[in-house]
Amino acid sequence: MDNWDEIRTAFQVARMGTVSGAAEVLGVHHATVIRHIDSLEGKLGVKLFQRHARGYTPTDAGMDLLQVAQATADQFEQLSGRLHGHGAAMTGELIVTSVDSISPLLVSVIAEFQEAHPELMVQLITDTRLFRLEYGEAHVAIRAGKKPDDPDNIVQSLGYGRATMFAHKSYIEQHGMPEEDGDLTDHRFIGPTDPNHRAIFFRWLRDHIPQDRIRLRVSDMRDSFEAVLAGAGIGFLPMSWARRSEDLVQIRDPLDEWSIPLWLVTHVDLHRTAKVQEFTSILKESAKTWP
Repeated sequence: MDNWDEIRTAFQVARMGTVSGAAEVLGVHHATVIRHIDSLEGKLGVKLFQRHARGYTPTDAGMDLLQVAQATADQFEQLSGRLHGHGAAMTGELIVTSVDSISPLLVSVIAEFQEAHPELMVQLITDTRLFRLEYGEAHVAIRAGKKPDDPDNIVQSLGYGRATMFAHKSYIEQHGMPEEDGDLTDHRFIGPTDPNHRAIFFRWLRDHIPQDRIRLRVSDMRDSFEAVLAGAGIGFLPMSWARRSEDLVQIRDPLDEWSIPLWLVTHVDLHRTAKVQEFTSILKESAKTWP
């Protein structure tokens, strides 16, 4: 590839957000950075960055290029480590994507990882869409539900995420505590905005609770947590989140059918890079203690 230097320059501009920052990382003059960006945009026929007073922001095309460049850089790093007879350097960036119900548990794992490797920059991204590991959108993915079956990915079990219904004590004081096996249809519930949400406990909610009793709908688990804390109704929350407030009241024991398999997913090309191996090792050890 005759324009790899220009792609590498664009990659650093996207990472640093400024021409001067990229120039410092690359050890070149800022004019060289601008020349590389202009040349690459001319060859590709698209704008890779929006220029503004604070720096450079990647366009959609720039993000596509960044993802490919990230994956390529990681693979070169892995190759370099093999050629020199040791693991790749613990440098650069590690991108972790997770379902939002698990992300609070990952913060302590990331903190432990960065304490040992402060030179690494970690991104934790929670999103409902599946990030494409083959395009470098993430190095490590934690997924829930059915076991991923992409043949280019390495999939390992992380156990199960357990959830059940909670309410704030203020809600219980006002509306009463539901009986263990009693009718729930007189109570107010918090549910997802997506009626076809993939979470198995939300499917149970859809199938067992009249839709007019789901009085508040939210788009992610963090908003559900805040809504339960505000006394807005009964909502499903991960068991691990219950520790975050002494004012939460558990409404039901968690059913086995509400447990969700959790999967640790890495791409085969990047699985053995040093940073992925180190992070996943810490993650798997930590997962043994998750409720």
